[in-house]
Amino acid sequence: MKTLLAYLKGYKKESILAPLFKMLEASFELFVPLVMAAIIDVGIANQDKPYIVKMCFVLIALGIIGLVCSITAQYFAAKAATGVGTGIRHGLFEHIQKFTFTEMDQLGTSTLITRMTSDINQIQSGVNLVLRLFLRSPFIVFGAMIMAFTVDVKAALVFVVTIPLLSLIVFGIMLVTMPMYKKVQADLDQVLLATRENLTGARVIRAFNKEEDETKRFENANQILTDAQKYVGRISGMMNPLTYIIVNGAIIALIYVGAVRVDIGDLTQGQVVALINYMSQILVELVKLANLIISVTKAAACLNRVESVLAVKPDMNEGDVRWKSNSSEADRDLKNKIPVVEFSHVSLTYKGTSDTSLSDINFCAEKGQTIGIIGGTGSGKSSLVNLIPRFYDATDGTVKINGRDIKEYQTENLREHIGVVLQKAVLFKGSIADNLRWGKEDATEQEMYEALDISQAREFVDTKQGGLEFQIEQGGRNLSGGQKQRTAIARAMANDPSIILADEPTGALDSETSRKIMDIFHELHKEQGKTIVLITHSGELAEETDRVIRISDGRI
Repeated sequence: MKTLLAYLKGYKKESILAPLFKMLEASFELFVPLVMAAIIDVGIANQDKPYIVKMCFVLIALGIIGLVCSITAQYFAAKAATGVGTGIRHGLFEHIQKFTFTEMDQLGTSTLITRMTSDINQIQSGVNLVLRLFLRSPFIVFGAMIMAFTVDVKAALVFVVTIPLLSLIVFGIMLVTMPMYKKVQADLDQVLLATRENLTGARVIRAFNKEEDETKRFENANQILTDAQKYVGRISGMMNPLTYIIVNGAIIALIYVGAVRVDIGDLTQGQVVALINYMSQILVELVKLANLIISVTKAAACLNRVESVLAVKPDMNEGDVRWKSNSSEADRDLKNKIPVVEFSHVSLTYKGTSDTSLSDINFCAEKGQTIGIIGGTGSGKSSLVNLIPRFYDATDGTVKINGRDIKEYQTENLREHIGVVLQKAVLFKGSIADNLRWGKEDATEQEMYEALDISQAREFVDTKQGGLEFQIEQGGRNLSGGQKQRTAIARAMANDPSIILADEPTGALDSETSRKIMDIFHELHKEQGKTIVLITHSGELAEETDRVIRISDGRI
């Protein structure tokens, strides 16, 4: 709730004006039964047509004023709700960007997507409804009861009995269903997880003829969600019929009491109609209130889920040391004697697991040296390299860059000096230039072409319509595997990094393209003296490096 209030602070005016105009609308609505009573008791009883016409114009005026108030309230409520939803979405996204891979692994991609989309949409809808109805509906309910007392005290006693009964039903069902909606949202997460796994792993599923098994798994998850929704729906669905029964019973009581009092001359027919109208208003508003409470309950459950993500704090402490690129000649000579990368008794255990991924790793990478890290699948190669740009922190031991503990560096500054090339080149929708600027935000056209020359990507970029402005489709699907990989290398080189990490850069490429990619790394090493750490499962490629480190079961 603190999160919601924090974002609502920016919309104080809208949060006040929306319910205020709704209450104004409600106030005018409460006068309608009295006008109807006057038409019946005065206009119709006396056959006074001018009076009837005049009072009809009063009804029209009340309707127009009520409509203007309603539209105004809707405008302010929508503005506040949209603003809050947008603010929470931005805040959540910024918070997620601060997560380390540890928190990302723990929470899961599908969970975070759900929080960013459907959960925040539900919160936004809840805020809109609260601002419009939360005060209006109770105001109408109690206002109708007060107005009923102005008509006739004895008849109004029916309202005194009816309203507490209705409130008991509404709030009782709300308390019962609130925890149920939380479970429904959790079941929804499982359905989304199954959906995501099926879509991302479609080729594997079909390759192993597991379509039927995966369909059953999805159906089971979906059935659990359906059963939970049906159960909570049955309970919340009891609200409307129960309120109808009580209200209709109250109307019958009003008709009886009204008939008796009309007969003895204590009430007029118009007053009885007014009392029945007030009871109908209460019925309508309580139905709205019931639906509001269901929506607010869902929104509250979603808000708790979003807040649980916001409560997750990155366990990686930020350092304050900056990488010194420009140093004196004496400093450079000293640096040349210090290993660029040094692992000292490093171990890594991923949070939430008991198995150790790396155990007592010790090695150094000198300036300008190429290191080949070779090992089988699951040996710990990628885990080792992920420690260098500080995607994870070592559980034990120390990782040093230029003689300093990596934890002392500003993370952003550290990563500016490390170029990362992955097995599967990930490119983003936009121009080639847009993708290259991921490596250096303010890269000039000349710098981008230099990076393309280094990666041997210039040869195909120049053939594309628009050159640097050629639009890459989502995932880079309009480029070949080799083109994507060379573009990824160019992106990594855009900021002239001191260290290049290449994690299976040729694993998804054919032999000819793989050879070209390896030639690029050799040139970077020979001509620019880059420190390169190459992960590969190929002994042949590893032998092309200055030093080979073999890793098995997390040990060197």
